Amino acid sequence: MAMMNETNGAGAVDTELGQPMVALRPGLQNYEIQEAFKTLRTNIEFFGDSVEVVCVTSALPGDGKSTVSYNLARAFAEAGRSTLLIDADLRKSLMRKAICRSGDPGAGLTYYLIGRKKYEETVCATDYPNLSVIFSGQFPPNPSELLGSNRFAKLIEKAREDFSIVIVDTPPIGSVIDAAVVAKVCDGSVLVLKEGAVSYRYAQHCKEQLEASKAPILGCVLNDVEMSSSRYYGHYYKAYGHYYGDR
Repeated sequence: MAMMNETNGAGAVDTELGQPMVALRPGLQNYEIQEAFKTLRTNIEFFGDSVEVVCVTSALPGDGKSTVSYNLARAFAEAGRSTLLIDADLRKSLMRKAICRSGDPGAGLTYYLIGRKKYEETVCATDYPNLSVIFSGQFPPNPSELLGSNRFAKLIEKAREDFSIVIVDTPPIGSVIDAAVVAKVCDGSVLVLKEGAVSYRYAQHCKEQLEASKAPILGCVLNDVEMSSSRYYGHYYKAYGHYYGDR
C-alpha cells in the first residue's frame, strides 16, 4: 500500500508516486449489497477482456449512479484489478464529499480538460489497494463540449494503458446528453434505475439515448430494491448474511 504524507495539515500526497492521495470512506457494508456488487462485477467480466472502460449513468438524479460507480470500482479493486474511477459528472457531482475522508483530491478533471493540469496531477491515489480516482473538480459552463473533446479521449486512452478497468460516472442520461458523449469512448455502459422511480417508457427513452452513442449497453442495475419483498433473493441473501455474521 502506498504511504501517505500529511502536508501542512491541508492534504496528502503519495510519497512513492508523487501524486495526490486521499483516504476514502468505507463502501456499503451490508452483506447483501456487497454480494450484489460482486455479482455485477462478475457479470461485466463475462463480457471479456475487451471491456476495459465502463460508463455508468442513470435515468434521473437520485437513482444512485454515483454510489453504484464507487462500490463497483471498489469491487473490482478488491478482486485485485488496478482500477480507476473517473467522476465525469461536471454538472452537480457530490462524489468528492461523499467518498473522501481526508487528503488532497488533486486538480480535478475539469482543469485537465481545459489544459491547465497534466494527467499526473489529475489522477488521485487512495488508501484503498488498487483503486485510484479522478474527481470532477470545478463545474465548467460547457461540460458536454469538454467531455466530447480529443483531450478527454486521450485521457481514456492513457487510463487504458495504466489500469485494468476504468469506471466512468456520468450525469443522468434522462437529464443531459453527457453520458452518451462519454459512452462513445467507452467499451460499454450501465444504466442505473431506481425501483418505482421511472416508467417503462421513460426507461426505454434513456436506453435509446445511450444506444445513439453506438457503445454496447452492458445492462441495467435496479437500485434501491426492498429485498425483503423478494420471494426468492431476499430470503437467499438474508440466510447467507446471517450465516456469515452480517449485522
